[in-house]
Amino acid sequence: MVRKKQKRKSKLGLAPGTLLFTGQQKMEKAEFSVLIYNESQVQEITPKDLEEVIHLIDTSKDTLWVNIDGIHDEAIIENICSKILVHKLTMEDILSVGQRPKIDEYENYIHIVLKMFMIEAGGESVDDEQLSFILHKNILISFQEKTGDVFEGVRKRIIEGKGFIRKRGSDYLLYALVDSVVDHYFLILEALGEKIETLETELLTNPTESVLAKLHHLRRETLELRRSVYPLREVISKFEKIDESILNPDVRVFIRDLYDHTIQVIETIEVLRESASGLLDLYMNSVSNKMNEIMKVLTIMASIFIPLTFIAGVYGMNFQYMPELEYRYGYFVVWGLMVLVFVGMLIYFKRKKWL
Repeated sequence: MVRKKQKRKSKLGLAPGTLLFTGQQKMEKAEFSVLIYNESQVQEITPKDLEEVIHLIDTSKDTLWVNIDGIHDEAIIENICSKILVHKLTMEDILSVGQRPKIDEYENYIHIVLKMFMIEAGGESVDDEQLSFILHKNILISFQEKTGDVFEGVRKRIIEGKGFIRKRGSDYLLYALVDSVVDHYFLILEALGEKIETLETELLTNPTESVLAKLHHLRRETLELRRSVYPLREVISKFEKIDESILNPDVRVFIRDLYDHTIQVIETIEVLRESASGLLDLYMNSVSNKMNEIMKVLTIMASIFIPLTFIAGVYGMNFQYMPELEYRYGYFVVWGLMVLVFVGMLIYFKRKKWL
C-alpha cells in the first residue's frame, strides 16, 4: 500500500498522457494469450513476445481476443496500443490502477475500465483487480494486473463453440466478458452474505473484540465493492448507447439484460451494507446486554450481603452490655438468622424473576 501511494504521488506535476504504472507489480513479466475464432473454427495461441502479438493483430481477419496479464511494463502497453491508434490518455488510464469504472468512446475504439473481484484462497478475504478493455473493429484487448480471472466460462464457450459467441463479433465478446465479471459479483455477494450470517451468530453468542475486527473488515469489503459497482451502472448504460459503427445493434438487447444484472448487484450490496451496519449495532447491544447481566449478578450479590453485613456489624460492636452476647446459643441463633435472610432473599428474587 505504501509503495502504491508513493508511485501515485510521483505522477503529480507530470503532463497528461504520461505513461506511468501506479500499482504494485504482481507478476515478474507480462504474459500473453490469444484466441482467434470465427463461426467454424478457433485457434488458441500463447505468444512468446509482443512482436508475435502485433503480427497476429496485423494479419488476423477473424475475431481476435488478446489478453495481457501484467501491465507494469509501460513499453508493452504503449507498443500494443499504438498499433491500433489508441490515445495516450487511454494508455495512461490502463496503467493507472484504482480507476473509477468508466467507458470512453473514441472515433475508432471504445475503452472500458471496471473492477474484478475474486475470493482469495481460504475464502477469508476478497481480492480486487482493475480490468481494462479496448474494442477496435474485430480486435478486443483485455489488460489485467496478474494471472487469474473469471473468464474461463467464456473461453470454454469459444473453444467448444457453444452459444452465440462464435457467431458474433468482438462487440459480443466484450459484452460476454463484462457479463462474466458482473455475474461473479453475485458469488462475492453470496460469500459476504454467509459471512454476515456467521458473524451474526457469533455476536449473539460471544461478542468478542476479534468478532468486532472481522465485522470491520467485512464492512470495508462491502464499501469497496459498493464503490466499485455503483459507477458500473452508468458504464453499462452508456455501453448500450455506443455508436452503431462500433457496436452491433443486435448486441444491445444483451447489454440491457446486463444492465438489469448490474441493478440487482447494486440492490444486493445495499442490503448487505445495511446488514453489516446492523451487525455493528447488534455488537454494541450484545456487549451492553452482557454488561447488564454482569451488573445484575453483582447487584443481586451485593443486595444479599447488605443485610448479612448489617447483622454482622451490629454484633461486632464493642459494647459491654449486649444481652445476646451472654446467651449460650447466641452465635448459632445469629447464624440461623443470617441463613434465613439469605434463603428468603433468594426466594424473593426468584419470584420476581430477577434470577
